[in-house]
Amino acid sequence: MGLTATRARPASSRREVPKSRGGRPTKSAAIERDQRLIEVATRLFLDRGFDATSLDAVAEAARVSKPTVYSRYGDKRGLFTAVLRREIARWLAPLSAAAETQLGSSSDISVEQRLVEIGREMLTFTCGPDAMAFSRMMTSQAINFPDIAKLGKEEGWLKAVATTARFFDHLVAQSALDVEDTTIAAEVFLDVVVGHTHRMATFGTPMEFKSAEKRMRAAIKLFLAGALGPAGRIKDAAKAGPRRRSSR
Repeated sequence: MGLTATRARPASSRREVPKSRGGRPTKSAAIERDQRLIEVATRLFLDRGFDATSLDAVAEAARVSKPTVYSRYGDKRGLFTAVLRREIARWLAPLSAAAETQLGSSSDISVEQRLVEIGREMLTFTCGPDAMAFSRMMTSQAINFPDIAKLGKEEGWLKAVATTARFFDHLVAQSALDVEDTTIAAEVFLDVVVGHTHRMATFGTPMEFKSAEKRMRAAIKLFLAGALGPAGRIKDAAKAGPRRRSSR
């Protein structure tokens, strides 16, 4: 995102939102206003952190009235939740896209290379500076606001696991992997591929992509050593034809 703070305009220069005949903003104007609010709030949370960002500052920078912000989001926690939900969706989008791409990739491409492509997307988007800044804010607020931690788990972690598990289901059906529970396999995969790098970034150690990818590739080899099983087992499974997966 690369967002930086900008000086808020004086109240006199605030842009008026087009109103419908009933006095309320038109639908398109309301959507534009909400998008602007979220963009401004994202920038301020990144620049100032959660505690130092106020709804008043967001309203001023977004050029809307304070009652509008309060009526739309209730309080700062509500606004932060809206920002966090959008950011999580942005972080997950590349993972979903990469998984879909690998589902349609040629069978000539090795499982290892497919997982490397997915792992590379994960490193890029989940361990970047903006993602880590929000991760720290979410962690620091989780004790006081458990619903924020719940959002991070349900909208972030569980959806990432589900996306990866669906890809593993596909590989198992092709006899390219030999795992009994693809959900557990997905959790292990996500942990070994980005867990260490994410933790180090949380502690303030900037990610050096070259070394992070080297570690990611080594982690995938270790993961596949268990997921592929003995060489003969996969070959025998491939001869037996596609496996049927029991519904989870």
